[in-house]
Amino acid sequence: MRFYRGTHSYYCGVDLHARTLYLRLADHQGTILVDENLPCEPAAFLRAVGPYKHDLVVTAECIFCWYWLADLCTQHGITFVLAHALYLKAIHGAKAKNDPLDADKLLMLLRGGVIPVAYLYPPEMRASRDLLRRRLYFSRKRAELFSHIQNTFHQYNLIKPSGNLNSAKHRAQLAAYFTEPAVRASIEADLQLATVYDALILDLEKKAEQQARLDDPMSLVLLRSVPGVGKILALTLLYEIHTIERFPRVQDFSSYARLVRPEHHSAGKRVGSGGAKIGNAHLKWAFSEAAVGFLQKNPRGQALVKRLRKRHGRGKALSILAARIGRATYFMLKHQRPFDPERFFAN
Repeated sequence: MRFYRGTHSYYCGVDLHARTLYLRLADHQGTILVDENLPCEPAAFLRAVGPYKHDLVVTAECIFCWYWLADLCTQHGITFVLAHALYLKAIHGAKAKNDPLDADKLLMLLRGGVIPVAYLYPPEMRASRDLLRRRLYFSRKRAELFSHIQNTFHQYNLIKPSGNLNSAKHRAQLAAYFTEPAVRASIEADLQLATVYDALILDLEKKAEQQARLDDPMSLVLLRSVPGVGKILALTLLYEIHTIERFPRVQDFSSYARLVRPEHHSAGKRVGSGGAKIGNAHLKWAFSEAAVGFLQKNPRGQALVKRLRKRHGRGKALSILAARIGRATYFMLKHQRPFDPERFFAN
């Protein structure tokens, strides 16, 4: 966890919502200078903070609608600090909670130098990252359709014909296996929607890959050098990481990617673990998928996991492999070198 320690003449806490924001601004001594509920309009915000923006710092939680406020502050030379929502227990664990209280707590934490900082992803690559996240959402929705088709075969005790459901040619005949008109109509609806998802997902993949070749072609090539990392995983890693320079140590990167289990210690004793949900879920997914792909047609990788499985079990063995791939990825990007199997298996 990192805290913002900057010193300014004026501090501003913003409780941000989709249509409104509550703004509380104070000077360095804590005197409240602005205390307003405003519409989410750039003009209204700039009018409220205008007299103080020469040495002002603004903070807001990293909810879904923070983009515009962060970009507006950057455009007008105002320091903006994105607060990590999962660390703001002073707000979410309070007995009483409302907009003025939330804005005031953000202001007080900012003045005290204890605002937990979230990464302010730059706008240049932000849209491409969100595009890939949307593509993953559509892929999961398509997988739900395939699961429903498979479950329907089980429901009527029918043997599903062999073949990959990702193949449109294979899917074309599936509805004919059902004699009940209503069931056939349900399967046909799933198949038609899956066909729509096929075209949509493919189009999004092409656009994301084209943009990645403009944004950071070198990192894309390096990521593709890892066994088990294909086009989609490489794109996901590229845009979720953004720049490896944001992580001073490999431990910071592993923690952010949820590849290590945080431990809690007190009085010299281990008292458990926590924070499993803090970090980047998309990186966790990507490295978990890479660990599975790493084993395909890779005898050395299979031998490594076999040894780990004897000691830790299958699930933990794959988690350890994912963490090792994450560490290798960090140093690859840090030193701009492709994947080195000899170095990977030497440890």
